Amino acid sequence: MSKLEVTLGIDIGGTNTKLGFVDREGNTLAESSISTHSEKPASDFVAHLHKAIQALWKTLPVEVELKGIGMGAPNANYYRGTVERPPNLDWGDETPLVAMVKKHYNVPIVITNDANAAALGEMKFGVAQAMKNFIMITLGTGLGSGIVVNGELVYGHDGFAGELGHTIVNINGRHCGCGRRGCLETYVSATGIRRTVYKLLADYTEDSEMRRVSFDDLSAEMITEAALRGDKIAIEAFEYTSRILAMKLADAVAHTSPEAIILFGGLTKAGQVLFAPVQKHLESFLMNIYKGKIKLIRSGIMDKNVAVLGASALIWNELEKAERLDKTHVH
Repeated sequence: MSKLEVTLGIDIGGTNTKLGFVDREGNTLAESSISTHSEKPASDFVAHLHKAIQALWKTLPVEVELKGIGMGAPNANYYRGTVERPPNLDWGDETPLVAMVKKHYNVPIVITNDANAAALGEMKFGVAQAMKNFIMITLGTGLGSGIVVNGELVYGHDGFAGELGHTIVNINGRHCGCGRRGCLETYVSATGIRRTVYKLLADYTEDSEMRRVSFDDLSAEMITEAALRGDKIAIEAFEYTSRILAMKLADAVAHTSPEAIILFGGLTKAGQVLFAPVQKHLESFLMNIYKGKIKLIRSGIMDKNVAVLGASALIWNELEKAERLDKTHVH
């Protein structure tokens, strides 16, 4: 009896690492998560990960053949298989993560950053299945992005292309974790909207339920819920955030002319409080030849384990590319 072909998707975050076995249709057969222990060296992490993979493998309901491993990680270099100076991980300048995992598993292994993995997940299993040109924006603690052109993820010459979160909004603007000022993600992200709310609370006298919450306790979820209840400061924060996002998206459209921009992450739970102003401002900022052509849509894999699906889509994508190459060489 033939074994079910699966890939292993691994998403490495600063706090937790998620992993899951996924088939070609995007069904997750088993998943788990482990603590990343960001303060420990990468060799400890890989040993810990290997044990977790073995334990998860034993829980699978069917016999499987592992076709490959896809990994999403911060500052991951697709070309070199390395993780380079990752924020929130104490791993040093350069970690050859693919080579380290390959010591345990002799299968194809690929790595990229989490937003690129999410874009591939959307293309394989989500709303971008019929698209060849789109931009994926992940609105989490920061702002991640994956850019797909002609059906291929854009990596650039060094593996780090597509960092829209670190395009500049204001050269004298907010301090960013990358060491510069005014980066897009300091305004448009879960962290950015919290900073915006506190500025608005200082600038306006309107009553707001958020006046009774300290900055450390304020979350993007609270701001979203307040906006949905009609809180004026929260609505204004989303308006301000949407305008800045739309401005930078209009610039990105001029570079790649995408069919759609897909938004993913916690802030999208605000629904029309976010999408309506982004769409309005985007149309006003776009050059005339692009107006009315760009769809703004919510991720189609929001309610699944996107991190794992995205990482597994990364390796499925590589395997399918290899299969296509084999076929062309045969003929």
